[in-house]
Amino acid sequence: MQCPFCSHLEDKVVDSRLSKEGEVIRRRRECLHCQRRFTTYERVEEIFPMVIKKDGRREPFDRHKIFSGLKKACEKRPVSVDLLEAVVTRIEKKIQEMGETEIESRVVGEEVMRQLHAIDQVAYVRFASVYREFKDVNQFMSELKALLGEQGQEKQGVGGQGSGVGEIKNKK
Repeated sequence: MQCPFCSHLEDKVVDSRLSKEGEVIRRRRECLHCQRRFTTYERVEEIFPMVIKKDGRREPFDRHKIFSGLKKACEKRPVSVDLLEAVVTRIEKKIQEMGETEIESRVVGEEVMRQLHAIDQVAYVRFASVYREFKDVNQFMSELKALLGEQGQEKQGVGGQGSGVGEIKNKK
């Protein structure tokens, strides 16, 4: 591994640790020339399908794009970055298991919505409003009514983990 400080090609591994999920190895290295330490991360390179956009364009699957969309939807919500990372990893695994070389963006978006629905309903509605391109408040209300209907079926008036949806229902 090339040292990022002096560009020397020889180093020694000082410490190796496996991530909690077992998918990444973190290695602390020491350059044999300048003795400075640096960290590298090693993960299996996976081949993801191309994503077919609504307009027919194709672009590579982008983990960061999903993460940033989730992060924006969960802004000012009680959802940790670690949980968002885990959600992205679940989405990646699901897409990987499909074994397709191409996948429609709709499939990715629906999986993101399914995952968000399970963790934070306010974030789910935020994401849905952008993803489904709500044009007016009626579309927004339809989504909320569907969500409240599901919630009523599961438990009378009890929202998901800090969802805030139950509060809307109780104010009527």
